[in-house]
Order: sequence, then C-alpha cells, then structure tokens
Amino acid sequence: MSNEPRRPGRHFLQIPGPTPVPEQILAAMNRQVLDHRGPDFQKLGKRVLAGIKTLFKTQGHVIIYPSSGTGAWEAALSNTLSPGDRVLMVETGQFAVLWKQMADRLGLRAEVIQTDWRIGADAEEIEVHLKKDKARAIKAVCVVHNETSTGCRTRLDEVRRVLDATDHPALLMTDSISGLAAADLRHDEWRIDVTVAGSQKGLMMPPGLSFTAISDKAIAASKSAELKRSYFSWEDMLAFNGDGYFPYTPATSLLYGLDEAINLINSEGLENVFARHNRLAEATRTAVRAWGLEVNCRDAKYDSPAVTTVLMPEGHNADSFRKLALESFNMSLGTGLNKLAGKAFRIAHLGDTNELTVLGALTGVEMALEVAGVPHKKGGVQAAMSYIADSAKIPAAKAA
Repeated sequence: MSNEPRRPGRHFLQIPGPTPVPEQILAAMNRQVLDHRGPDFQKLGKRVLAGIKTLFKTQGHVIIYPSSGTGAWEAALSNTLSPGDRVLMVETGQFAVLWKQMADRLGLRAEVIQTDWRIGADAEEIEVHLKKDKARAIKAVCVVHNETSTGCRTRLDEVRRVLDATDHPALLMTDSISGLAAADLRHDEWRIDVTVAGSQKGLMMPPGLSFTAISDKAIAASKSAELKRSYFSWEDMLAFNGDGYFPYTPATSLLYGLDEAINLINSEGLENVFARHNRLAEATRTAVRAWGLEVNCRDAKYDSPAVTTVLMPEGHNADSFRKLALESFNMSLGTGLNKLAGKAFRIAHLGDTNELTVLGALTGVEMALEVAGVPHKKGGVQAAMSYIADSAKIPAAKAA
C-alpha cells in the first residue's frame, strides 16, 4: 500500500509504450495457465501464430519470443548474419542508435547514415550508399519504421524501391516495435525480410512479447549465418511452431492477452485502426502548432501516427515541464531521449485511445504550459477539437 494520498480519476498514460491495456485484454490474461505441451495450449498456439500474421500482412512465419523488442532485434541480426558482415543503418533517433550498438557488440560492421533526427530514413540517401557498394558487400539494410524518440516514420515502400532500383541483394530489416498496428505495414507487399515488433505499443498489451516476421529469403540466409545464437534461434522456433508449440516454456498468460488483442484489432478493422491513429496524430500536431510550438518532425511525409515529439522553447526544460504535468494533472508524457533529453517531450496517441482521450491529454498539456510559464498561444485544444469535429462530419455525411 502506498502512503501517497489518493488521486481520483484515471492516470493519463501518454507515453509511447507501454500503452494503456484494455480491460478485455486484462480479463483474458486473468486465467489459469495451461499445460504448454497439451492439446488446449496447442489450439491457443496455432490461433495466435496464425492471427499475428494478419497484423504484419504476411503469409510467412511470425516468431513470438517471450522477450522485449530488443530480443527480436538480436534475433534478426544473429540469425541472418556472420561476424564481420557489413550492415547499412540509418540513425533516425535513439532506437536506431541502440540497434547500431547491438550490431557492434555482435561483431558486425555497421555503416551509418546520419540524420538530424527530424526525418525518417531518406530512401535517396540509402540508394547513394547502395550504388557505391559495387562488391555487394552490404548484407542488410536496417531501418526503424516508426522512431519513437523523434516522432518520425520511415517510408518502407520507398526503401524497398531503391533496393529494387539498385538490384541490391541486401536483406531489408525494420524495427516496427511502435509501428505495428499503428502505421501501415505490409511485410509481404514491400518484401521486407525481417520485421520486429513488441507487445506493449499498438498491440495494447503489457510488455513481455516480441514478434519477428521473416521472409523465405531471411530463412535461407539463416542456414549459412555464422553468428552464435541459442535462445533466439529461428530454427528451434520454426520446428515447434508448425504444431502450435514452442521450444521452451512460453508466456502463456501473455498469449491469452495476445489472442484477445488480435481479436480487438480485427474487430475494429486494421485499416480503421490506421485511420484512427492518423486522425489523432494530426489533431495533436494541429494543437501543437496552434500553441506556437514546434513539432520535431520537420517534413509531413515522415509524420508519425503513433507519437508527436514537441520541442520546448529555448530556456525551458522539458523534464521539468513533464514533472509539473504529472504532479498537477496526473498525466505522464514521454521524455526526450539522448540528444533530445531536456529539449523535447512526447505526446503518445497510440494503442487503445480515442478522440476524447487525446483531447483530455491535450487539455492537460495546455494547462501545464500555462502553469509552467512556457511561452505559447492559447487555443491549441480548440484547434484540435475543430479538426476532430470536421473529421467526424465526413463519415456522418456518408452515413446520411
């Protein structure tokens, strides 16, 4: 029991993961565990292994690990590459930095394209580097689909086009940990070889599961890859998954939750989920600009549907502002990471959220700006309300 006084109402968790968990998923997880070698578990295993494919838009294999997304990162690299292999990475933000650090630790040679952290991966820059690789020594191109730290999304379809245009055989790998079930993702259509994701973002679940969608090309690469792996071996997983089982004790309670998460997303309709995220993201950016503040993403082409990163005016600390927002209005905003530490805060509009929730969060931000004495114009919430109301008129008119 906490000695802190009770705070009525709900806490506004507006960080880009973990995101709020719907009651239906919590209820689904509140069940007795199963014999993970028995027939009832086999039904659950087959169901979730098939269902998760719909969210990746793939007919291929999706491997489920009891791990954070970082585990899936390691699996992606260790199953497909060998010591000393060259990989091309784009530093679009903090999570691209961390993926590169992992590549270094695994004994890979990472060639990094730098950005100002205000755009997604630039496909034209990737094309320049691939054209220089006459010997086809680059074995993989690794990009973050939705960079949670910066609020910028990479256009994966454009990255695929430059790989095709240069006829480069490199594997295409993407981190869609905060992109899955929030931003349009077409693993098969865009011929992505490895896509990694996590449970605690768009899937609306607690942390603890990671997902790895893999192409036949990636599986073929795993046959000759020489990096060491054991726990994260694809071979072991694929051997058991065909029968609905796992090579070691699975996170049964989380799989119950995953089963329900897939049902919730499919009942809303995946395209409707994408449209909702885009609508709430645009409402948030509308509010930020109405306040006279600056959105970190400098090109609308790369705008994230999952999170908006807001730059603080000079002389004002973002972490002090976040602390005030939490203490005054019981709302958690995302912190600035790495080079954005203290300089930016993040407003998530990701997962199990809707128009009123986002408007409530924006109201809290606007009040906190006032209390903190951060220079801004009033009316950001009103601008967001107007945008959302106008958006609602279109389907209403169609229905009529």
